[in-house]
Amino acid sequence: QRNCGSMSYLEQQIAADPERAARLEQIDAFTAQYIHDHGTEDRAVIYIPVVVHVVYANSTQNISDARIQAQIAQLNADFARLNSDAGSTPSAFAALGANTEIQFCLAQRDPSGNATTGIVRRSTTTASFSDNDNVKRTANGGDDAWPAASYLNLWSANLSGGLLGYAQFPGGAASTDGVVCLYSSIGGMTSPGTATPYHLGRTMTHEVGHWLNLRHIWGDANCGSDLVSDTPTQQTSNFGCPSFPHTTCSNGANGDMFMNYMDYIDDACMNIFTLGQKARNQALLAARGAR
Repeated sequence: QRNCGSMSYLEQQIAADPERAARLEQIDAFTAQYIHDHGTEDRAVIYIPVVVHVVYANSTQNISDARIQAQIAQLNADFARLNSDAGSTPSAFAALGANTEIQFCLAQRDPSGNATTGIVRRSTTTASFSDNDNVKRTANGGDDAWPAASYLNLWSANLSGGLLGYAQFPGGAASTDGVVCLYSSIGGMTSPGTATPYHLGRTMTHEVGHWLNLRHIWGDANCGSDLVSDTPTQQTSNFGCPSFPHTTCSNGANGDMFMNYMDYIDDACMNIFTLGQKARNQALLAARGAR
């Protein structure tokens, strides 16, 4: 089953730094005010430079440029609602599907201003990594982050314990900011990874959603809140490829929006971000926003 470590990672950060929770609460308060003032209005597309740190212990983990490019393409398709499977969204939810107006591109300049492919490869003697951030530190067998104010850092590595990935929510330290994914989950529909059924690049889509302040759709609680108004309340995470409708928490005839990127189902069955999720993303990147 899909194993995302982002919430447990956040809890670790809060335990280590009591002000961490307060910063995230301030960001969420700003987000709520932004949504009140701006709703889901359209704005210019935002392009985010990306650096991919490929941390590998063998040739299999040293994923190809083609896989990385397919992953960036999949991110862009998913965040623009240009994914080839957008038509699979049930008609009851289709009108809520959003182009978030956020796109990603491999960086063309490194922090020193030199030309770069946006891909950094680092050989390691570390067999696998966990969510302790060692993968983000050269001294611990990983690779140091590029400046978080200028780049989205993505790390590809071998992860232990069935972990598929984890992201840092906004408000954390710059030195650890970014997204970590299991190397075999990275790819896209045009060049899949090997972590079937999590091989079509949707782990990265899910984790970048967290980086842009989206919560799991069930709110990590029994019938909890993800702080988004247009995603139905649901009891807990879904796995596999559920049949529509799947009703929980008395959420009506349409049931769970299990096909949302922020649920836990198989990559092939994920296909939607909503207008409400777009508004949360956009609040982070607005003037005075946390990113």
